[in-house]
Amino acid sequence: MNGAESLLATLVNAGVDVCFANPGTSEIHLVDALDRCPRMRAVPVLFEGVATGAADGYARMTGKPACTLFHLGPGLSNALANLHNACRAQVPMVNLVGDHATFHRPLDPPLASDIEAIALPFSRWQWSARRAETLGVDGARAVAAACTAPGRIATLIVPADAAWGEGGEIVAPESPPPPPAPKAHQIADVVRLLTNGARTAIVLGAHTTQGPSLVAAGRIAARTGAKLLAPFTFGRMERGAGRPVVERIAYVTEMAVAQLAEFRQMILVGAPAPVSFFGSPTRPSRVTPEDCNIVALASAQEDSAGALDALVAALDAQKVEPALQAYEPPRAPHGDMIMSAIPAAVSALLPENAIVVDESITSGRGLMAATQGAAAHDWLVNTGGSIGIGVPLAVGASLACPGRPVICFEGDGSFMYTLQGLWTAAHENLPITTVIFANRTYAILKLELAAAANNPGPRAMKALDLAPPAIDFVALSKSLGVAATRATTAEEFALALRRGIESNAPNVIEVPL
Repeated sequence: MNGAESLLATLVNAGVDVCFANPGTSEIHLVDALDRCPRMRAVPVLFEGVATGAADGYARMTGKPACTLFHLGPGLSNALANLHNACRAQVPMVNLVGDHATFHRPLDPPLASDIEAIALPFSRWQWSARRAETLGVDGARAVAAACTAPGRIATLIVPADAAWGEGGEIVAPESPPPPPAPKAHQIADVVRLLTNGARTAIVLGAHTTQGPSLVAAGRIAARTGAKLLAPFTFGRMERGAGRPVVERIAYVTEMAVAQLAEFRQMILVGAPAPVSFFGSPTRPSRVTPEDCNIVALASAQEDSAGALDALVAALDAQKVEPALQAYEPPRAPHGDMIMSAIPAAVSALLPENAIVVDESITSGRGLMAATQGAAAHDWLVNTGGSIGIGVPLAVGASLACPGRPVICFEGDGSFMYTLQGLWTAAHENLPITTVIFANRTYAILKLELAAAANNPGPRAMKALDLAPPAIDFVALSKSLGVAATRATTAEEFALALRRGIESNAPNVIEVPL
């Protein structure tokens, strides 16, 4: 058995059985080993940023890592933007990065680079393999590191001769260390805060906006009158009818300041204290009131789920029913003002158990509020602010949850960063409906420019335009093997969305604005 075969078999035995791959010559023995490891599903991607975004979406929906496969340092470099987002999402992921054979690297061939330095800022664990005989051990360690709470990026660099060398051994999975439990005094301190009568917010992070943790948070809020919030950059939230109500903290600084002004206390559960996205000479960096007492129930590295359960017990809230989102009967959208009608159409047509991927900060700003009472669904967003995650995230989520419809809302600018993900959706025949808001500009940056500059000039505004030439998203999508249509009225959009969801296949809806 060679090293590549032992590595793939070890990964599969540890639960890592999907690989988003963009390999090259130095990884070719790992590709060859796929035929002798049929349990590893290789998903081809045309750009490395699609691989890391898809692995992120897969991990958010399954709680377990996928692996990626990259060609040397340049390949890893192409993956970094969505690797940054994955770090912020606190998801498990295993990156496999090929390297030149150990005897060839000292010759400084054209593709040689400092892979370790490239990986370091985004990897909580990294290791350069040395030989085939220990490659299985390295793989087991990588998975255990990735699965260490709250979820980490692990990067394993694989020299070509370690992959093709004989003597590989399949290694049993390693157990990751359990997350530390919050101290008893932390629970007691939070109980005192929640029972002192002051207006309190509970900010949920680190995988607490889903499953039993979300229910526990809902019980605490119902018992104490606290309000549940989530960072603007939450990873995954279970929403819709029958789920506890959680409000997203606004992106715009002034809106966030107004939203949080009422709170005198804030309890963080695996989440950071809310701050503005960017520093500004005219806006505050901290969006909480100056006199707000901010206390952590648990850090992201601690057992946030266990902390919420302990808090429920301390408050005797085990039988308290959370306040749940109520189902709202759908309203038929109509008229020419398509942007005002889209949220209602989405709320009406969103299927039960759908997955929504939202990377439409400007045009899609009203979508979350409109869908609070829709059928139960999951909502995924960009966690790190590096644009171009929407389509890859949808690909990973769809592969993680076969049979569940996925709806992806994209701005036209961010779509162009990773449009190659549409090809992967077509190649795998994934049921993803992608809505592209085509306003032909970086609208969010024009808003920032208007706020930063007094009457910005035409040259500055033109630098943020996406036309001319105007991109034909229908033709572009079709060229990548995805059915596409253009909707210019509310009725056309509702019809296209319904047909797209019912098609159970990848499709695109362009919405010109």
